[in-house]
Amino acid sequence: MPYKIPNVVEPGTLAGQEQPTLAAPGGLTLRAWSPPDAPAVYEAFQDPVLQRWHARVADDEDEAREWIEGWRAAWAEEQNAHWAVADADTGEVLGRVALREINLADGQAEMAYWTLPRARGRGVAPRAVTALADWALDVAGLHRLELTHATANEASCRVALKTGFATEGTKRSAVLHEDGWHDMHLHARVKGDGAG
Repeated sequence: MPYKIPNVVEPGTLAGQEQPTLAAPGGLTLRAWSPPDAPAVYEAFQDPVLQRWHARVADDEDEAREWIEGWRAAWAEEQNAHWAVADADTGEVLGRVALREINLADGQAEMAYWTLPRARGRGVAPRAVTALADWALDVAGLHRLELTHATANEASCRVALKTGFATEGTKRSAVLHEDGWHDMHLHARVKGDGAG
């Protein structure tokens, strides 16, 4: 049975090109992950602050390298897209920003991000999120990006609000973390909203 509504973004739009490298203000580059980034990923997932909000932990650099290979392969599947956030001058990895649960037909995806401890408090996450959201909505053609975080994660809430992701509500008891079920704030940015 044919659909009455066309796809917002046609399948193959992402996979038909190389994953782009994106510039972000303040000397940041968003680029595809590569195997030499494994030590930075491993380091990030040893951080207790990051571990509090994530269900996974990397046991060693080899496991982090496997994750990176999965992140690189995900681009061709058009369901997830992951970027390393790096210092444009030195190449040092400062964090990660990603589009998860991409639904091209509906033009939607979920924004995800983290930063290494040494990069926090420098505006890295807001600049990276803004750059990726602008690309996803204005270039890739998505219509809506959602961003969720535990209500207790105040730092993530600040990033969402700074980057134009309006608060839409609370998803009760929505995600299981190591310390139990968490309520999650739901934020979204739709095409035309612009950054905060």
